[in-house]
Amino acid sequence: MHRRSALKKIGLSSLSLPILGQAGSLFASNQAEKRAKQRLVIMFSPNGTIPKSFWPDRLGEDFDHKTILKPLEPFHDKMLILRNLHNKVRGDGDNHMRGMSCLLTGTELFPGNVMGGGNTPAGWPKGNSIDREICKHFQANESTRTRFGALHFGVGIKDTADPWTRMSYDGPNQPVTPLSDPYESYRKLYGNVREKKQVRSILDDLRADLRKVESQLPESDRKLLIEHAQLVNRMDREYAEGSSLENLVAKPPELVEGLRNQNDNLPELGRMQIDLLVNSFVNDFARVATLQYTKSVGQAKMNWLDIDDAHHTLSHEPDKNRVAYDKLVRINTWFAEELAYLLKKLETTPEPGQKGSMLDHTLVIWTNELGKGNSHTLDHIPFVLAGNGFGFHMGRSMSCDNAPHNRFLLSLAHAVGHPLNAFGNPNLCKGGPLDLT
Repeated sequence: MHRRSALKKIGLSSLSLPILGQAGSLFASNQAEKRAKQRLVIMFSPNGTIPKSFWPDRLGEDFDHKTILKPLEPFHDKMLILRNLHNKVRGDGDNHMRGMSCLLTGTELFPGNVMGGGNTPAGWPKGNSIDREICKHFQANESTRTRFGALHFGVGIKDTADPWTRMSYDGPNQPVTPLSDPYESYRKLYGNVREKKQVRSILDDLRADLRKVESQLPESDRKLLIEHAQLVNRMDREYAEGSSLENLVAKPPELVEGLRNQNDNLPELGRMQIDLLVNSFVNDFARVATLQYTKSVGQAKMNWLDIDDAHHTLSHEPDKNRVAYDKLVRINTWFAEELAYLLKKLETTPEPGQKGSMLDHTLVIWTNELGKGNSHTLDHIPFVLAGNGFGFHMGRSMSCDNAPHNRFLLSLAHAVGHPLNAFGNPNLCKGGPLDLT
């Protein structure tokens, strides 16, 4: 896309685009521009928001921060709030199921036997999610390929796998399980150095034993011995490559030990996951990540906020229940505070090898599966964007004119140089990507 734009700007006809578009020497400056890293983080919190305490009253740059968005006020100039954006995917499943599993896929659910509310069964989505699509785009290019491609962090997610608990999909019927335990995340990212050293010591002993018996084996058995020796050498090389943390740009964060993965520890678990997420970006392990707090229909009890009611149950209360209303505002404000913690970590971390902070090269999206909990609406889905990683025009509140959210997903793909014609249901992509620049 950069090359086509440049060719048109210097007055070349469309006939020359397929030929001269391959001439890399004409676009040295564009190639340098492409080397700037782009990263994407999608943060999820469930059960809808509280519109009157969430949406700014004014559009444009001079927007106000209502109670829920107040913790994000320091990032005003780096925020983009998208209003009037709707999830218009219909079909099987209840609104919680389609709200969660169609949020990033933009496509329908297969028929299935997972029973939703009001006797509405469904299965998994019919396509992949935009985070995985962008990950695959990055992984297909050597200059943007990373060790993991994408990482998926969870906070307070139970082991049950169904359309209410998964938002990332690697393809049709392919849910991606988030890492719900920070210690598990740590092991995935950095491994256990001590255990790897022990394994390498055992491999040394095994290699020595194979050498001892080599001369005593008949010719017919030596081929098997050679295969074993080759396997040992290959394992040793693999462990050697991952057994040292000396080459990391930043050392792994120190985690509090022995913290159980249970409800009352969600604040500490969430901060640990955020620290690991940012550190994985610093070390360029991945350029796409998701951070999922609980799940659709999530029943977390925010006891640390002196709220002992289950979140989903509270979200069903009518607006006139002012006690429940105030509790829901406090819950959603807490999620905004966790987002602010993530943004502050990125903002205060210098971009390795380049100017600016990591927030200058990262787009963070905070979203939800519902627009409002007690109405179960899929209209007015909250999308709060922060960071300058995708080149969008930030520092404003913007109306999307009741567009399907598929068009927003398309905008994300186009912003990383992946000009898809459609994503998810093509009928919901008419009009193309939203103009967010």
